[in-house]
Amino acid sequence: MTFLSHKAQFASLAAVAAGIALAVPGVAEARTEISPYIEVQQVLDFDLSDNDAFGDDVVTYTSVAAGVDASIVTNRIALGASYRYERRISWDDNIADDDIHSGVVRAAATITRGLSLEAGALAARARTEIGGDSLTSLTGDNDNSTQVYSLYAGPSYSTRTGPLDIAAGYRIAYNHVEDNFAANTDPTQPAVDYVDHSTYHQAYANVGSAPGAMLPFGWVVSGGWEREDASQLDQQYEAYYGRLDITVPVTPTLALLAGVGYESIEISQRDVLVDANGQPILDNNGRFQSDLNAPRLLAYDVDEVIYDAGILWRPSRRLELSARVGHRYDTTIYNGYLTYQTSTSSALTASVYNNISSFGRGTTNTLAGLPTNFTLGVNGFSQFNGCAFGDEGDAGGCFDNNFQSLNASNFRSRGGSLVWSGGRGPWSYGVGAGYQNRRYFAPTNNATFSLDRVTDEAYALQANLGYTLSPNSQLSGNLYATWFETGIPGESDVFSTGGSATYSVGLYRGLSAQASAGIFANDVEGEETDWLASMLLGLRYGF
Repeated sequence: MTFLSHKAQFASLAAVAAGIALAVPGVAEARTEISPYIEVQQVLDFDLSDNDAFGDDVVTYTSVAAGVDASIVTNRIALGASYRYERRISWDDNIADDDIHSGVVRAAATITRGLSLEAGALAARARTEIGGDSLTSLTGDNDNSTQVYSLYAGPSYSTRTGPLDIAAGYRIAYNHVEDNFAANTDPTQPAVDYVDHSTYHQAYANVGSAPGAMLPFGWVVSGGWEREDASQLDQQYEAYYGRLDITVPVTPTLALLAGVGYESIEISQRDVLVDANGQPILDNNGRFQSDLNAPRLLAYDVDEVIYDAGILWRPSRRLELSARVGHRYDTTIYNGYLTYQTSTSSALTASVYNNISSFGRGTTNTLAGLPTNFTLGVNGFSQFNGCAFGDEGDAGGCFDNNFQSLNASNFRSRGGSLVWSGGRGPWSYGVGAGYQNRRYFAPTNNATFSLDRVTDEAYALQANLGYTLSPNSQLSGNLYATWFETGIPGESDVFSTGGSATYSVGLYRGLSAQASAGIFANDVEGEETDWLASMLLGLRYGF
């Protein structure tokens, strides 16, 4: 059993105990596809606003890029990768030269019978300050964006001994956010700490038996441990749990679920270094600094009995639904998920989640939840839009909610997500939607910058559509909309939307041309809406 996201972990354990087979993709045909390329583009940005947010009315720059798309499938290895490095060269002093890394890698390997290894990596852009400009098209010069990197790896083992199913696994992850020297420089906005880097460990073990093998009902005993050490304010998150899940099959496709256990979670940190007026003292990168002379402070601490009940319904190999309600995190919680393979080439997944999270843990779990065969969502300007859509009927995932804010605090995360992707004939499509409610945890004090019990809400929509006009020409489009409503006093709500269209055509033996156009809007509360139009002409050579 491999690691699962929080939304599905317990339900899938129960499925094993119930003897209801989980949806398992068929064995893919062995293949090796590696497609490196180089690219040169000329980009023009037009400021359509009446304000001076973007500087001059027209900005142009040249982009030189190199990348690779790869898919490798053998009897033991499955790997999907899409990576792009881009160097932007300005034609004047209106924008700075810049380096952009973007891409996703997911890999799984079978070492021996029952023992496997999984790994993944991510490079992307994210918004630094909550109340600042959104990422819009990711073209041009955006002071409120910064580079994000994430990677993880870990083994898992599963076996059967008589009537017992036994599984265990471990994962280590690292997340890093580059410095943004423009962060917390606006004197009209309150200072909010943002992520630097963190290390995240996860481990689990479980043993169980299907109904009828030992008892009339299925059962699973599981335990787990998590720890994240973040550099900002020396934050530490540590959690332990142990629980028993029982599954009672009602019909061959329906089972009742119940579970009870114990969980301990503690989040602690250093106090913030403040000046004589009680305001945080920032370092050269706009981040908070720790007061090393002060004792550690508790931000969240709970030791409790946890329990839940629900159903697992699987009427066919294409459809699976799980829903639970129970008590956890000292409150009532609701969790559930739906997976539906709508055809051999398309799939839909939806989930409702409720957990304790952070930027690092949320990014890691989203990355680990991606399949090894995926198509990276990009806009018309070859920029990663935050979603990866599964190929061949597999589900995908989106990072939109994580990338809305790089807030360094831990938070209670509640929300839902939906991803639908696939294709038919010359058409390909992908849709992603998400909602997240964050309630931050911080030590209770009288500081004006404390985020304790402050709530943010984020909404995101993404849609991609492609059409193959001929064997060597394609037309594609992308639309998005994001809303971020902050509860931080003095911060601004932000709404962003936009779309782009791209036409690409093969010219001669690996050489292709591309033309793109897009329009993007960014509306910060209390300010005039910024409108930006972009045009791109480019050449790509694939090896």
